[in-house]
Amino acid sequence: QVQLVESGGGLVRPGGSLRLSCVASGKIGGLYAMGWYRQAVGRQREFIATSTNRDTTDYADSVKGRFTTSADFVNKTVYLQLNSLKLKKTDVYYCSAEGVGTDRSPRQYWGQGTQVTVSA
Repeated sequence: QVQLVESGGGLVRPGGSLRLSCVASGKIGGLYAMGWYRQAVGRQREFIATSTNRDTTDYADSVKGRFTTSADFVNKTVYLQLNSLKLKKTDVYYCSAEGVGTDRSPRQYWGQGTQVTVSA
């Protein structure tokens, strides 16, 4: 069974920073991308950032210049540095890993999510 476990969420003041981490474990055939999505209450889950095993990254326009992602595909770990956080209600950040299973079929795995609240 594959598990993705996020950590690093919490309460932060506007303008502050957080660093999220996610570690994947279990029977994974291989990963080619690891990244982050977020979801607010009553909203759809939205793409935030991704990092590929070819050392490329991509970001949502809303976070460019403020968030940075990096991944270690050997240790199946991905990070998200959140800077200049804006005042808003709680978002849940989900880790995502894309790759293939042990049967070589394409897979996308998800973590359980970690909450980030930006409040004064």
